[in-house]
Amino acid sequence: MDIVKRKKYSDLIELGIVFAFLFMIITIYVPSMIWEEEAEAAHIARFNIQTVHDIEYFHKILTDDYEPNSLWAMNVVNAVRDSVLADSTYLGERNFELIGDSVSVNIPEGFDVEYDTTFGFLKTRRDTLMDTIHTVVVYSEELSRNDTSFVTKNDLSLVMLDEGFIADLGYETKQRSEVVSYYDSYRPDSSHFYCPLINEKIVVNIKDDGDVLRVSSPIEGIYSKGRYLLFSFKTRNHGYIEDGSRSWDQ
Repeated sequence: MDIVKRKKYSDLIELGIVFAFLFMIITIYVPSMIWEEEAEAAHIARFNIQTVHDIEYFHKILTDDYEPNSLWAMNVVNAVRDSVLADSTYLGERNFELIGDSVSVNIPEGFDVEYDTTFGFLKTRRDTLMDTIHTVVVYSEELSRNDTSFVTKNDLSLVMLDEGFIADLGYETKQRSEVVSYYDSYRPDSSHFYCPLINEKIVVNIKDDGDVLRVSSPIEGIYSKGRYLLFSFKTRNHGYIEDGSRSWDQ
């Protein structure tokens, strides 16, 4: 009988150890997962706040005014970008119809480049290039003799026009790699104008007679939502951009 009791007691201890171990794993990894989720939500929210601010910035450039309705500002800015993409000479003072309303804008040169770099992610890639290298003989007045040099196929025609050009001795093809930087651009849409947690529009306030723009998160107080029974996802307002300064950089 004592042996049976001791075995049951031993089994309970082992079961308790297993549950304690599982609880320890949960208390370590679940909070870590929640913190990552909170950080990702903050990143998306601030990215959206920045996007709304940048749309308002471009609307100000085009119309000389900020727009309280940020979604309308987005439609105007995107419409201008589409027009410049279709016709690179579409610059200066222009008037067009947009969703039944007349819009007047003044489009500066380089608007398309600034748009694409603002709404884009700087990336790099490695390209493999083939170069054709010619060996040429040119008379050098500085050396007072013939001089051998190497030029690319693209530059060969200019070298051959030189009065000192004597001969093209042939060419060889060489392969090289080059790191190229480029912008992977995106087009702002309505999904960028809402808080990812509460699905409310990002707040746009225009102050000081239209001179100061403030774009802020719509979250008031603390946002909290339960996770895995024992834990909760918690975050506060994700900040604002006022007069070009970001609160999360301070």
